[in-house]
Amino acid sequence: MSLNAYERARTMVESPRGAEYRLMSQITGDMMQARDSGLSGAALVPVLHRNREVWSAFSGACAATGNQLPDALRASIISIGLWVDRFTSDVVAGRDSIEELISVNCSIIDGLRHQNALAA
Repeated sequence: MSLNAYERARTMVESPRGAEYRLMSQITGDMMQARDSGLSGAALVPVLHRNREVWSAFSGACAATGNQLPDALRASIISIGLWVDRFTSDVVAGRDSIEELISVNCSIIDGLRHQNALAA
């Protein structure tokens, strides 16, 4: 089976929360690897850009009409997305560390892991 066929089969059976968990885990792992490699400032742009894009997508989905998440959760996700956007600029400029972004993502991953366990 080719890799593309495997990916198509996986996405057909993967739950939305499972996909979010997988994506956040991959991005957070990439950020940890960049940190552990000693990267900082502008050298982090590729991995931080991907993280920023995902949070932007999460925020956009929560702002969309018809989103069925509770209003408070939607507002929290949008708020975190805005914070990630601002804080990422500080990390790239060298004013802050990537650690807080990793920590926030790890908290989200823990919550998604709990949701996936409840659904199983």
